[in-house]
Amino acid sequence: MAVKRTVHFFNSPTVDQIGVQERAARFMSRSIKKGSKVEALKLALSMIDLTTLEGKDTDSKVRQLCYKAMHLHDTYPGLPTVAAICVYPTFVRVAKEALKGSGVNVASVATAFPSGQSTMDIKIQDTKFAVSEGADEVDMVISRGRFLRGEHNYIFDEIAAVKEACGKARLKVILETGELSTLDNVRKASDIAILAGADFIKTSTGKISPAATMPVTLVMLEAIRDHYYNTGEIIGMKPAGGIRTAKQAVQYLVMVRETLGEDWLTNKYFRFGASSLANDVLLQIVKQQSGVYQSKDYFSKD
Repeated sequence: MAVKRTVHFFNSPTVDQIGVQERAARFMSRSIKKGSKVEALKLALSMIDLTTLEGKDTDSKVRQLCYKAMHLHDTYPGLPTVAAICVYPTFVRVAKEALKGSGVNVASVATAFPSGQSTMDIKIQDTKFAVSEGADEVDMVISRGRFLRGEHNYIFDEIAAVKEACGKARLKVILETGELSTLDNVRKASDIAILAGADFIKTSTGKISPAATMPVTLVMLEAIRDHYYNTGEIIGMKPAGGIRTAKQAVQYLVMVRETLGEDWLTNKYFRFGASSLANDVLLQIVKQQSGVYQSKDYFSKD
């Protein structure tokens, strides 16, 4: 598929790196009351995308993860399910069947994840296949090499073409911020993705380090905020990789609330791409309700 070339102008603001780091650091020092903490932990749990993206994935492994998504801790009633299961396109149908009637979405990576090193035709085919198998959401990767060469029009058109191929499925655009080198690049890539039609912008594939960090996420949240001020359109955010503790998750939620507001505090507009986070959040919820920590042996390993 040939990408239609058009001229776009991306006048992103320069990022004050020191200012961003200082603001992000302040969110790490916040504390909240016990009652609010329990609600924040349950909210974080509902925002997690449980993920299995390994070469050794099998149908049974995907089904097991789907079961966990629906039964996080059955001895504690009232817990939410996670937001979605994220798999390769070849496992979308398996996940869709396993999650039927649960309300948990099926997300699929696409576009030659995680490298993005393929032709546009293959990326579009990859996306269309995932959607035809039943994906509710598609997580694409941008061509970071082309972005770093300054081919910003290409990135815009790439995202726009994948968005069209998604049909009714929601599109999350992965910037792979650990490869973008600077916060200015993160801001520009965020702006391009939003203008090209992203429903979410996402930090990382989880396959390289560094993945999500609070300064990077804050820059992306500010891009979403500025777009909202200009257009009234709400774009979602997904930090992915490197968020492993309930304490970190709560800090991210505080940052989202203070940067974007209450409207973003729902899994429709905010997600965590961090499968290992779920168990720590569960441990902390049990601790807040019972006063003691359960053994990690009570929770399934992802």
